[in-house]
Amino acid sequence: MREKNRQKHQARRDVEADQRSDGKAELKGRSFLYVGGRDCQVAHLRQIASSYGANLIHHDGGLREAVSRIDNVLPSVDCVFCPIDCISHDACIRVKTGCKKWEKAFVPLRNGSKSSFERALQSMSQGDNVQ
Repeated sequence: MREKNRQKHQARRDVEADQRSDGKAELKGRSFLYVGGRDCQVAHLRQIASSYGANLIHHDGGLREAVSRIDNVLPSVDCVFCPIDCISHDACIRVKTGCKKWEKAFVPLRNGSKSSFERALQSMSQGDNVQ
């Protein structure tokens, strides 16, 4: 009986160590706002964030949603991502201003690709300062 319990605890420690080594557990429970990008990729971006244990909120950058909604969402997130090739100037300025006001991390992404977003999450999970 003791041997089984010891094996269970060892297995749990091994899983936790694996999670720490790939960094994905480091973002567990965090909430991110993604402003802009391509609508067709939102589900994929959410899946990527979810694989890191994070929650992703999306705002289209003013195409259909009011840009003012960004101000309501900002206080509740840990970080904001903006693909600089797929966002209006008004939305980008509002995000940058709001991030300064609420002291939130602002992460401009080179483009709206899934790999660009995943690289940013991977960088954050490894403890790199992103702002």
